Amino acid sequence: MSSHPIAGTVAALMPQARTELAELVAFRSVADFDQFPKSESEAAARWITEALAAEGFQDVAVLDTPDGTQSVYGYLPGPEGAKTVLLYAHYDVQPPLDEAGWTTPPFELTERDGRWYGRGAADCKGGVIMHLLALRALKANGGVPVHVKVIAEGSEEQGTGGLERYAEEHPELLAADTIIIGDAGNFRVGLPTVTSTLRGMTMLRVQVDTLEGNLHSGQFGGAAPDALAALIRVLDSLRAEDGSTTVDGLAGEASWEGLQYAEDQFRQDAKVLDGVDLIGSGTVADRIWARPAVTVLGIDCPPVVGATPSVQASARALISLRVPPGVDAAEATKLLQAHIEAHTPWNARVRVEQVGQGQPFSADTTSPAYAAMADAMAAAYPGQEMQYAGQGGSIPLCNTLAALYPSAEILLIGLSEPEAQIHAVNESVSPEELERLSVAEALFLSNYATD
Repeated sequence: MSSHPIAGTVAALMPQARTELAELVAFRSVADFDQFPKSESEAAARWITEALAAEGFQDVAVLDTPDGTQSVYGYLPGPEGAKTVLLYAHYDVQPPLDEAGWTTPPFELTERDGRWYGRGAADCKGGVIMHLLALRALKANGGVPVHVKVIAEGSEEQGTGGLERYAEEHPELLAADTIIIGDAGNFRVGLPTVTSTLRGMTMLRVQVDTLEGNLHSGQFGGAAPDALAALIRVLDSLRAEDGSTTVDGLAGEASWEGLQYAEDQFRQDAKVLDGVDLIGSGTVADRIWARPAVTVLGIDCPPVVGATPSVQASARALISLRVPPGVDAAEATKLLQAHIEAHTPWNARVRVEQVGQGQPFSADTTSPAYAAMADAMAAAYPGQEMQYAGQGGSIPLCNTLAALYPSAEILLIGLSEPEAQIHAVNESVSPEELERLSVAEALFLSNYATD
């Protein structure tokens, strides 16, 4: 760890940070109000509102966004004439999935083997705490040298676009010289990394219908068209023999020129079972950062338990397509829809409904803010130089902010390194990463203020 006074301050603040992260993780703030109470998300928003107010933020407000969720905004004025930096995180989280699969309760922050476990600990409630730590360290060492805006989103994981639309309707609110998106992660623990590209995404719900109702498979099977079998054919058409994504008309041969991802390290990070092949071709970095990737997220069909000998009349699936930088997500959506319709067999009826979309993102890594962050990362991680990596996930807000503020510099950092297992059971955060990245963010704000 750096010997800078800011590092000492952050280290002293870590017990408080653990207590606060535990409080924030305890809110079951999944922004799917069919599954989780809206009151849980509202309570998390109130927690952040109170935390910002306690730090002297002005204009603290809960923003009711068009998708029915809430984002929290605050403004901390700096010296006259100073630059403005926007700090972003989100407090909504993914559902815990199978709670029985967690070693400890998902909404109870638990320390184990040097890590803090809990849903949202890394993605992205830990990001909220990271911003607070950085600002507190600056205040204890001479003050915050820039104007700071904080925005904590309430529906990032759902992809429903509430904050994007709110920002478009209030374009002055989030205007800044530089934007730090605290929702990415280091390539591995201890290796300081900025994420320079994000894949976009599109999400489609597909329904196949063939019969007015289910039929006895003994009496009608063999001639009656099976909707589930038709859907399986459609889904299988989206992959080549080696598992590469194959959407008619969508290019899938791009290469990644930056930091590479060793295959054995990827297998370990992804916890691929022994003897099971990876899918796709090219380098791992090509596959996860530079090329499209389709995933079947869910299928509506009869479960095995209780299934009857029936030919299925209807079947439904939710499909996600990750869209690489350089490809327009709206065009990719059209190609995916056309592919599904063209590959539906037996003239089965198929309906395709888009339920989410976000554009890919690519940052300008030659900007002064990146130089300031490189210096800050090197100080927070002695002996390590900042690396540039892609990220296969999507943060649609990045493109909205880039379009609204074309002169703003956007940097993506965060706590979601591979061991964090975000979106999976037993999500965790490394407290050492939280400490070092908070130091790096504080040092960046100092560096950037004087550039």
